[in-house]
Amino acid sequence: MMPETYPLGRWLPAVGLAFGRPMCDRPQVHATPARDRLTRPIAVDLFSGAGGMSLGFEQAGFDVVAAVEYDPVHAATHAFNFPQSEVLCRDISRISATDVMGAAARGFRRSRPGIPWPGRIDALIGGPPCQGFSSGGKREEGDERNNLLLHFVRLVEELRPQTFCLENVAGLLESKFDSIRTAAFARLVSAGYTLSGTDAPVNSLNFAVPQTRRRVIVLGSLGGIAPIRPIPVQGEITVKEAFEGLPSPFNYDELLGADEVELRVEDALLRTSIKSSYARQLAGIDPLPGDKSRPRLWESQRLTGSRRTTHTAETIERFGATAQGAVEQKSRLYRLPLKGPSRTLRAGTGSERGAHTSPRPIHPLENRVITVREAARLHGYPDWFRFHTTNWHGHRQVGNSVPPPLARAAAKSLLKTLRYAPSALRTAVSLGDASLLMLSRTLAQAVMDARTDEIPASRDRGFRSVVSDHLLDETAEAG
Repeated sequence: MMPETYPLGRWLPAVGLAFGRPMCDRPQVHATPARDRLTRPIAVDLFSGAGGMSLGFEQAGFDVVAAVEYDPVHAATHAFNFPQSEVLCRDISRISATDVMGAAARGFRRSRPGIPWPGRIDALIGGPPCQGFSSGGKREEGDERNNLLLHFVRLVEELRPQTFCLENVAGLLESKFDSIRTAAFARLVSAGYTLSGTDAPVNSLNFAVPQTRRRVIVLGSLGGIAPIRPIPVQGEITVKEAFEGLPSPFNYDELLGADEVELRVEDALLRTSIKSSYARQLAGIDPLPGDKSRPRLWESQRLTGSRRTTHTAETIERFGATAQGAVEQKSRLYRLPLKGPSRTLRAGTGSERGAHTSPRPIHPLENRVITVREAARLHGYPDWFRFHTTNWHGHRQVGNSVPPPLARAAAKSLLKTLRYAPSALRTAVSLGDASLLMLSRTLAQAVMDARTDEIPASRDRGFRSVVSDHLLDETAEAG
């Protein structure tokens, strides 16, 4: 059974009844060898979302023992993918260092049973919401979300981790944000941290991600030596390579009403014949070189994250007339190229800001927008990693997240600073209960023990009941 400190234990049976099926207890997490537990640094992920930063750091060799995320739907998705981590569904601006350390201690005890909690955090990581700085938004100097950057700084000051990783959009470096950026960096330096990455963004395209995505990665370390900047890797991944082995959702009518389906024999065989090393690694056929994450138990013969979007005949015709690499004029949706990378995947807006759908690219060969799984492939997520089962939430979770390969590169830089050589973990753990991926906002709030006055307020979209909230989405006209 689940520890009493974790809120899911009280609520999951009720969630199962709401969806018309029984729920199982939290899956048993297997202990790892003592030598592995003692050689991995401890990280906490602030503004964690679904967990792109958490995954990259875990792959590098960190134990991400806790995550903080104020949106309960995203927090539940993180809990599903990281069953050993403690998820604190809170607003960063209202939590204290004591709150974070308490969550870290609970997560540490869950992942390292029998080992005394050391009472420290080796790396505080996170990407404060960036819409106020983003080229995709209004770049408002007075956007209240800009202040979340300073709350990240506050928690670094109060928690005193040995290192930190701060991720944000390239717009943070624009002159109109000089005041808040300079104040944030000055406070970090005053707190004793030496910084790198404050002068120029990096591009995920240079870190084995088939997507152009410019981001600021600021790394800090207590002491006189700044962490090295993330080291790029050679070679560009194309959309064609990223999508290899994924069957067309048009072949499965089940995907009109669900986001997962059992692969047919011919599609399962297609999956095993993937040539792209990038796709083979994400499909779990070949190991990711140097991967030190905990293996997940998952059903590789199931296609997930692939709920279909229904388009009108007129929209399909317009998509069909749009060349690869071009923009469809009415919807302004971009059609992906086969032989190059994707443009930046965007997230849309949350319910507190009108619930605008993320602009999903058009598939390069089929006259439809891409699925969540295809977006995840363009972001560097392995196929075992799952997102909310509605397209609106799922695409938002991908678009808001840090590509795991980029996070992994940043984590490796901090490992050098920390002088850790973490061991790989070989004992597999179960993922969480799939109903965590189906929760309405109302149920997610209850499951994640979120405080009503701290979760995002809902605007325009409704969320009128458990059923209507759960079914919102999905067959919306993309054009």
